[in-house]
Amino acid sequence: MNPRCFNRAVWCVLALAGITGCGSGPAPAAPATPRPSEARVLDLSHRIPTFQPAADVTPERRFAADVKRPVGASRVVAGFQDQAILVQHPDVPSGDGVFKLNTIVLPENLGTSVDSAAHFVPTTPEVPDPDRRSLSDLTVDDLTGPVVLIDISARVEAELKKNGGSPGPPAVTNFGDASDNVVTAADIDAVADRIGNRAFVIAHTGWSKFWATSGPGLEGPYVNGFNFPGFSRAALARLIEIETSRTIRLNGLGADNLAVDVGQNANAPTFGPGAFPVHARALQRGWKLLENLATTPELGRGACTLYVGALNHVGGAAGWARVFASCAS
Repeated sequence: MNPRCFNRAVWCVLALAGITGCGSGPAPAAPATPRPSEARVLDLSHRIPTFQPAADVTPERRFAADVKRPVGASRVVAGFQDQAILVQHPDVPSGDGVFKLNTIVLPENLGTSVDSAAHFVPTTPEVPDPDRRSLSDLTVDDLTGPVVLIDISARVEAELKKNGGSPGPPAVTNFGDASDNVVTAADIDAVADRIGNRAFVIAHTGWSKFWATSGPGLEGPYVNGFNFPGFSRAALARLIEIETSRTIRLNGLGADNLAVDVGQNANAPTFGPGAFPVHARALQRGWKLLENLATTPELGRGACTLYVGALNHVGGAAGWARVFASCAS
């Protein structure tokens, strides 16, 4: 059927429904396609570097990467685990070329990643029936929601200026839990009227600018001896209070840092009692934690909806994530 006849057929069907008329005259022109509302789509993810596997490793290090043999322009990055490995398999020939096949060994907490409730199991849960779901248990509703941005980058930058703009020890650049250089309860109160069901509360600290100059492991200014900004204990307590009093469910927290928590709250290097309080209290509530985010300042330029492209692997406690946001212009 040509488009003219198709348009007439649609027009006559509408006439039978009493919506329009159907005559012998020319078919009406096809209705104009509505113009979708304009939106900016942001990629909040860092690129994952990959390396060839190490040739000689012990059994416990069988997935070790050879950082001297990067794939492409890869460079080491900061993280709690080893670098990602790309195992290149022989080409599969076809009549018109070859197919490339690889196996990727990707640590769950390397790069931009999402923690599910299964990532941390508290010895003594503080909520009844704590969430224990892994990544493959999460639903679309768990992984999408409105963004509430908290921007503390100006305060962080002012503190860094005490050390020429670079992270330093706590005695020089203080990002401790009680300082004003982290996300505080007052910061939560300032956006409290925007915190609703399924919200992701995202902190823009400006810390991601140190991502590309750090690693391997926990070396470099990005980790800074676990002295970096994040959500304080008081900020977390205020968020829990809001969720409880309003009978809503937060989807989670995110930040452009290593671990969402205030770095000094990790109680490194032993990670003793009370370590990572945001992880310990938030994950059992089913909140997802988004770490090592990029492009976070762009979230402040309009209402945004977050989409977490999480790996859907069975048993996954955490995993690499391609995080997007759609923001009104």
